[in-house]
Amino acid sequence: MTISLAWDAVLMWRSRQQWLHRPAEAADPVAVVERLAGVQAQVTSAAEQAVAARQPEPGSGPGGEDVRAALREQRLVKTWAARGTLHLLEARQAPAHLALIGAARTWEKGSWQKTFVTVAQMEKLAAAAHEALDGRVLTREQLTTAVVEHAGAPDLAEHLASGWGTVLKPLAWQGVLVHGPSADDRRVTFTRPDTFVPGWTGLPDPAEAARVVIPAYLGAYGPASAATFDQWLCRGASRKAALRQWFAGLLADGVLAEVDVEGERLFARAEDLEALEGARDFDDVRLLPAFDQFVLGPGTADARVVPPEHRAQVSRAAGWISPVVAYRGRVAGVWDGAEVTLFDERVPRAGIEAEQRRLKVI
Repeated sequence: MTISLAWDAVLMWRSRQQWLHRPAEAADPVAVVERLAGVQAQVTSAAEQAVAARQPEPGSGPGGEDVRAALREQRLVKTWAARGTLHLLEARQAPAHLALIGAARTWEKGSWQKTFVTVAQMEKLAAAAHEALDGRVLTREQLTTAVVEHAGAPDLAEHLASGWGTVLKPLAWQGVLVHGPSADDRRVTFTRPDTFVPGWTGLPDPAEAARVVIPAYLGAYGPASAATFDQWLCRGASRKAALRQWFAGLLADGVLAEVDVEGERLFARAEDLEALEGARDFDDVRLLPAFDQFVLGPGTADARVVPPEHRAQVSRAAGWISPVVAYRGRVAGVWDGAEVTLFDERVPRAGIEAEQRRLKVI
């Protein structure tokens, strides 16, 4: 029997699943990253703030140093993941995330090859990087030099040196490289996960990876459609037949269930059905940092989370995602320091002021 749900209840359930209710006991940063199915880390400070925003009180749980320590200890991995953006991933789950993104084989598309490098060149790059990074940590410049020399292809240097890392991303999705510890001068470094991350298992088959990543996503951002999941994962680039098979397999095995949310047939984890039906109100106001998963999980195109008329204030130029006011599971405004712009005047002012005091911006 398919259960019926209301969006208000779903969105407040999600808030608790994303730990916006701030559990009484401080959470390890690795647990926060795992719960959120990764934390975007294009801006390092924003990733650290996302972890801190889910702690009981300022200073009571992990801060930026705790996140950096988890990276040094290889309990967290930093690499290009969902939507081709830098993320922090829980080290044990990272292979599954990378395998599922890599299954789209976006670098094999004709338009990509015409703009960047051919499949043959990518194979050379992968082999050269695999050898260059064996037990080593190299800066981008050092990696570029080593790869160009090994591959005998000086024309690749410009692509490798690009600050956007476009040509390096497919290497990450094939398990060839991850980010290493920062160099002494704070330059970005790269290394091989199998010689750097303890217990690295290598990339699983995509079907096996889907059994890890899809439930992880739905545990924080469900119920959702397969298309919404795919937009979060790789901007809708997954092969549609494979996507259908992944969801169908999880449904057949009882890991997932279909639910009706105000007329939409969506997927949820079977283990979450009881909690979804009994979802409790969540009225606390939260001031969340830029690039927070609260927004990125469902995506800014989700009109139930981001009011369409205010989307441009949330999703800004050059891919910037504004710090947001979260209230009752929705984006209710944006903020910058002491300045708050509300989209919904029902947001309690006392809640905003409490968050501002927490963040020491008033």
